[in-house]
Amino acid sequence: MEKQILISVDIGETKVAIMEEGSLMEYSIEHSEEQRQAGNIYRGRVANVLPGMQAAFIDIGEEKNAFIYKDDLFVKDKEYEKNNELKKLPIQQLLHEGQEVFVQMIKEPMGSKGARVTTQITIPGRYLVLMPTADYVGVSRRIENEAERERLKEVVTKFKAPEMGVIIRTAAEEIEQAELQSDYEFLIGVWKKIQKRMKKGPCPALLYRDHDLLYRIIRDYLSRDISRVLIDDQESYQKAIELLKTLAPSLKSRVDLYQGPPHLFTLYNIGSQLEKALKRKVWLDSGAYLIIDQTEALTVIDVNTGKFIGTTSLEETVFQTNLMAAREISRQIKLRNLAGIIIIDFIDMASDEERTKVIEAFEQELNRDRIKSNILGFTALGLLEMTRKKVKQSLREILQVECHTCDGTGYQLSLDTYTSNAIKRIRELVKDEPEEAVLIGLNSQIASLLIGPGGSKLEKLERALQKAIFIKGQEELIFDQVHLLKNGTKEAVEAYFLPVQEGAEIEVMISEPHITNAGDGIARLGGYIINVEKAASLIGKTVKILVTKVSKTYAKAKII
Repeated sequence: MEKQILISVDIGETKVAIMEEGSLMEYSIEHSEEQRQAGNIYRGRVANVLPGMQAAFIDIGEEKNAFIYKDDLFVKDKEYEKNNELKKLPIQQLLHEGQEVFVQMIKEPMGSKGARVTTQITIPGRYLVLMPTADYVGVSRRIENEAERERLKEVVTKFKAPEMGVIIRTAAEEIEQAELQSDYEFLIGVWKKIQKRMKKGPCPALLYRDHDLLYRIIRDYLSRDISRVLIDDQESYQKAIELLKTLAPSLKSRVDLYQGPPHLFTLYNIGSQLEKALKRKVWLDSGAYLIIDQTEALTVIDVNTGKFIGTTSLEETVFQTNLMAAREISRQIKLRNLAGIIIIDFIDMASDEERTKVIEAFEQELNRDRIKSNILGFTALGLLEMTRKKVKQSLREILQVECHTCDGTGYQLSLDTYTSNAIKRIRELVKDEPEEAVLIGLNSQIASLLIGPGGSKLEKLERALQKAIFIKGQEELIFDQVHLLKNGTKEAVEAYFLPVQEGAEIEVMISEPHITNAGDGIARLGGYIINVEKAASLIGKTVKILVTKVSKTYAKAKII
C-alpha cells in the first residue's frame, strides 16, 4: 500500500495531508500564531480545589485555568505502595490553593472547556517516549511480534536509568541499540534543561514547548512504510532534511521538494476530498452511503444500501454493504478525527457469524489508527458501540465554525479557511500577470485577515509573488469571492486605489471602534480603512477629519 505525506506551507500556516493509495486519511493544519499546546510543560499554581469532583483548577498562565483530576496526580509503576496509600486520600489533602505544581497539558482547551493537565510528564522522541516520573518499560501495541517486543525491552533496559520510564514507539521496530540509545540520551538532555527551569523562575510559567507541526510530522509519521514526502516550500524542505540527519538519516531520500505547478494539494485533489469529509452524507463506490451526525461527545453513523442492489440475495447484499461500510467508516473516523462515543447502525444481519466478520474487518482497519479506540460490541438494539480518545480538534472544528445565522444547526467554513482559499486564488490570478501591480477585491473581513497586523501578511504575499498587491475590502462580496479589479504599474494602481491624500479634509462616519488602539475609531471609504484618533465614542456619527498619513492598507486621521 503506497503511503505519502504532503506538506504545504503558505503565508502563516502549515498544512499536512496523509495519503494512502490516493485517498486522504488524515489532515492537520497549524497557524503560525496558534502553535499546538498539547505536550507543553508548565509551572502552575493551584487556583482552587473541588472536593465534590475530586479535581482542581490550575493556573498555568493561559487564558483559562487548566483542569486536573485526582487520578492524574499519580505516576505509573513508581513508588507503587506509596501511591496506593495516597490514592485513598481526598484531593483536598493532596493539593491546596496557592500550591505550586509541575504539570503537562494532555488535552488542549476546546470551546468553553479549559485544558486538561497531568503530573505524569512525557517527552516524545523519534523511537522512544521518556517518562521521567515513572519507572517501567512499555512497548507500542502496534509492534505485534512478541520476539521483537522482548528484544526491544531487553535492549532499552540495558541503558535506561533505574528511575526513568520509557515507552518504545512503533518506529523503533527493528532499530538497533545504538540508535535507540542515542534517542534516549537526547531526551535525557531535554529533561535536564526542563529541570533547570523548574528550580527557579516565575509562577505560572511555560517551561517546555513541543515542536512545530513540520518537526512533529517528521518525528512521528515518517517511517519505512511511507514511500514519499513532498514539501512545497524550499525553506521547510531544507529544515526537514536537516532534521532527518539526526532523526532518521536513512529516510532522507524519501523527502522531495515539490515546485509545481499546479499547487501540491490541487495535484492530489485534497480540496474536494476535504469538502466531502465535511458533508453529512458519504457515498461508497458501490452506491451505498453513510449518514454521519456529529456532536461534541457523541457521533452516530448510519449505514444504508442506497443504490447498491447486490447480485445474489438480500442477506449477501446486506453483508457486503456492511463490510464496505466498515472500511470506509474507519477512514472517516481518522479523517474527521471523531472522538468520544461513536454509535454505528449497520444494516441488520442475518447471523452472528456475519456480525463477527464485520467487526473483525472493522477492528483490522482501526488497528492502523494512531489514536486509541475501543470496540465495545453490539448493544441490545443491534448498534455497534465504540469509543475513541480525543487528543485534538475534529476536522469540522478545524475547518468550520458554527453558523449563527441558522442558530447553530449548520456549519460554514471558518474565516481563516476562507482567507487561506483567497490567498490560493490570488496566486492563481497573478501567476501569469505581466504587470507589476494588481488591485484585488475581497469581502472586508477576509481582506482584513489577509492584510494582517500592520500589513505583515500582505507583505509576505507580495514577496512570494514578486508583485505589488493592493487589497480593497468590499462589503457586498461574499466570503469566497476574489476579484482582480485593476492591474498596471504600481503608481497607476495606487493612484486608482487610494481614495484620500495626505492633508485632505473630509467628512466620514465612524463605523466601529479600533480593535487594538483603545480610544480610536474606524471609518471606511469603499473598503479603505481610516484610523481616526480619539473617535471611539463617536460610533455612528459623521465627523470632519484631517488625513495625516496614507499607506496602501490604511490611513490615519484626526478630528478637526
